[in-house]
Parts: sequence; C-alpha cells; structure tokens
Amino acid sequence: MNTQELRALSEEHSAHNYHPLPIVIAEAEGAWVTDVEGKRYLDMLSAYSAVNFGHRHPRLVEAARRQLERVTLVSRAFDHDQFGPFAAELAELAGKEMVLPMNSGAEAVETALKTARKWGYEVKGVPADQANIVTFEGNFHGRTTTIVSFSTDPDARNSYGPFTPGFRTVPYGDAEALRAAVDENTVGVLIEPIQGEAGVNVPPSGFLTAVREICTARGALMIADEIQSGLGRTGTTFAVEHENVVPDVYILGKALGGGILPVSAVVADHDVLGVFKPGQHGSTFGGNPLACAVGREVIAMLRTGEFQERSRTLGAHLHARLGALPPEKVREVRGRGLWAGVELNGKARPVSERLMERGVLAKETHETTLRLAPPLVVSQQDLDWALDQLEAVLTEM
Repeated sequence: MNTQELRALSEEHSAHNYHPLPIVIAEAEGAWVTDVEGKRYLDMLSAYSAVNFGHRHPRLVEAARRQLERVTLVSRAFDHDQFGPFAAELAELAGKEMVLPMNSGAEAVETALKTARKWGYEVKGVPADQANIVTFEGNFHGRTTTIVSFSTDPDARNSYGPFTPGFRTVPYGDAEALRAAVDENTVGVLIEPIQGEAGVNVPPSGFLTAVREICTARGALMIADEIQSGLGRTGTTFAVEHENVVPDVYILGKALGGGILPVSAVVADHDVLGVFKPGQHGSTFGGNPLACAVGREVIAMLRTGEFQERSRTLGAHLHARLGALPPEKVREVRGRGLWAGVELNGKARPVSERLMERGVLAKETHETTLRLAPPLVVSQQDLDWALDQLEAVLTEM
C-alpha cells in the first residue's frame, strides 16, 4: 500500500489524538528512516528520546534476538535469570540500591508518586490522606488521570476532571515559590531537570541545587523525572549531573528500552523503595525477561561513556550552529547536549513540514517551538546537513 492509502486507514480507524507529519515509515537504521515509497529521512526527533542509540542498534537488536529465543514473559509470579542482574546494574548506574521496573514512562511516574505518598505516611509520619507533592508549571510527566491533574497544559488537562487532589504547582525555576509551597506534609517534589514537552526549557543555574537543598531541609523526596533528559541525552548520564545534584528518586524510561520496547523504572535507595511489600504494587509486564535483556545492554553501552561524550561534543556543535541562525527568524535556542528547543518568530508546524519535504524529520511543540533531538549515533556530517536544511527553510519562509 502507498502512503496515501495507509494514511487514509489511520485517519479512518484510529483516534485522532496525534497530528503526525504526512509520512509513513517502513524501515529504519541508525539515524535514518525510510518511508513506504523508499525516500530516506534523517530522524531529528528520536521518538522523544526513546531512540537515543539509533534505530535498530546492532547490540540492542542482538540482545533482543537472543532473549526472544529463550523466554519473553513469566510475570513477576516467578523470577527469571535477567531480572536480578538488570535491577543490580541499573541501581549501580544510578548510584542507588533498588529498582522497581514498569513499562511506560507514565506508569513509572505513577509508581514514583505512590512511592512518595507511601513513604510519607509510613516513614515521615504524615497524617493519613494529608500528603502533598509539589510540581512545576509547564510540566509533562504523562497522560494518566492523576498526572494530568497537575498539568498546566490545557490540551493535556481539559475535559478530564474531576482531578486527583494532593498536588501543588509552582513556577518552574522559582526557588522561593517552591520554598513557600513545601510544608510539613510535603512528601515529594517532582521535577524534570529539563522540561522537554514544554519546549526544552533549561532551569536557571543553581535551581536544581536549590530544589535539592529545600527537599533535604524539609524532609521531602526530590524526584527527578529523567525519562526524556536521562541516559545520555544531555551529555551526561542524568541531566541532574550538570549541577552535581543527586535526587532521592530517579524516574527512567524511553531510552531504557533501546527503541525496541517500552521499559521504565523507578530507582531509589532501600529506605524509599523498601516501603513496598508483596501485593502492594505490581505490573504483569514490568521487568519481563525481554525488557530486562534489552535494558541490560543499554546500561552496558552507557557505562563506557561513549554516548555521553558524543552528546556533549556534537551537542556543543549543534547549539553553536543554532545560535548563529538569524535573530529575525529565531527568538531563542534552549537545551543541552543533543537536545534543543528552537523558539521561532512564527509557527513551527510549517517549518516541520518543509523540513520533511527536504528529508529531515523534526516536530513542533506548543505552536512556536521546533524540537530537535537526533539519535546520539548521528554523524557530524549528517547533523550539519540537517542544520543546513533548517537554515534553508527559515531563509525561504
């Protein structure tokens, strides 16, 4: 079937909860994808950081293939030979003691919220049903009913009430507002070290350090949602490392599955995740053998530091070139490593469409921001070519 026929099927038979670019991808390898007509495109989105290591990375495909030939699912009713090593290796990567694996990023966020509340009641001593968690304006942590309860994005929130109570939202980057919002019943502060969906917003220097200090002083858990920002994307394993901050809880996902399947996890020390007892939380697919096998290979690849270094080096080049774009076209460039939000003086959707025509795939967010996040395996030559296309499109428009 051709592009038009396949897109017609999608339009007729799938809910219109996305507004994809008019392309139908059939194959992918490395930083490149190929559509059903055989045209190649450079992927400058990486499935929102889920494809940090490129499409079908040979090491990850081989890890999945080996496991597919052995066992793929037993549920947590039984242990399997990949689970213990995966948990130990991920805990070591994060400098923590325990791992609670899930599947999607939203599941991991929900798990972290439940963890913070349970810890608050059973360890901190917060009175029953009085716990609160502080979040930030512009946040994006997923799309479950509870998560959209503290969203400030009308598209994510409107028409989904009544909402889950127990959350306070303050301006992102405002340490004094956070300090005022945290009280004796605050069990956690949930933060993206860099806000991805909001347009790759980097907080002011020192803000993450202030969040850490406030949480420590008030006895609340600092919960870092590193689902998009983590695992090499910003030039470090975790984005909090840019301020030498260590949160109490990491939330990981996307790239943890190597672009092959959904894998997520909450990672913390025993005094936090140790609050769970059998039957109090779970997931049929969380920590399955296939997920653990792929996740272990992701962890092994990150241990070398190669991908973090590529993100640092190529990221500096990316931001230097974006910073040279004409100011009459580009109002601001934000981001770290191989991650950038290009704030345009105009709508970003037409720019995405024109880039697609030139063989570059990127996507807009919040009307005027073009989001760029190429796979960490992208070559400088390919990256420069994509940036040449962006410069040409902006000039034409």
